[in-house]
Amino acid sequence: MVTHPEAEHHISQLVGGWHDSVLTERGRTQATAVAHRLRVLVPGGQAVEVFSSDLLRARETADIVAAELDVAPALDERLREKSYGAAEGRPRQWLDERFITPPAVGDRMHHHEGVDGAETRHDIASRIYDAVDDILLSDCRHQVIVTHGFAHTFVVAAWIKMPLESVGHVVFRSESGAITVLHEDDYFRNRSVVTLGDATHLYDAV
Repeated sequence: MVTHPEAEHHISQLVGGWHDSVLTERGRTQATAVAHRLRVLVPGGQAVEVFSSDLLRARETADIVAAELDVAPALDERLREKSYGAAEGRPRQWLDERFITPPAVGDRMHHHEGVDGAETRHDIASRIYDAVDDILLSDCRHQVIVTHGFAHTFVVAAWIKMPLESVGHVVFRSESGAITVLHEDDYFRNRSVVTLGDATHLYDAV
């Protein structure tokens, strides 16, 4: 799994979510580094599939990755970042001034953060769980998912079969352009998180 690299909203200090910003020049260089690393992780000659959020920054990343792996990416809007509703594309300060933090206890999954149109944690988790379930219907041995920083948590949670109602507090952090490797063994069918948010391939990227 890949979290898309640096995008325009990062350097402009704007709220991302479904705001359709593109990769920066540095982000495209990072995406190329991601693609080269994935070419090492996926042995040559073996089948591979690439699935991606349909937002531009993820789609650009997926196109670069898919070209390196010689496949066509499949876009899925369910792999999008969390929607921040009316805050999207606005300065982060605008969101910070209105944001209502989730409670330490109680119903965190359906907590409303104070911004019109924003998704709840339950909203984003539900659609990503559905997307992962559908992706895993394929018997292709190697699959790549290109998504976003907050969405990354729920892909990992879905992979390890964490019950949806249990993800109210969980976070699996991953910086932009990082790679998380998930593996299911062929005998016991146990699922493991081999690496979480590995960004070492970016060290030489400008």
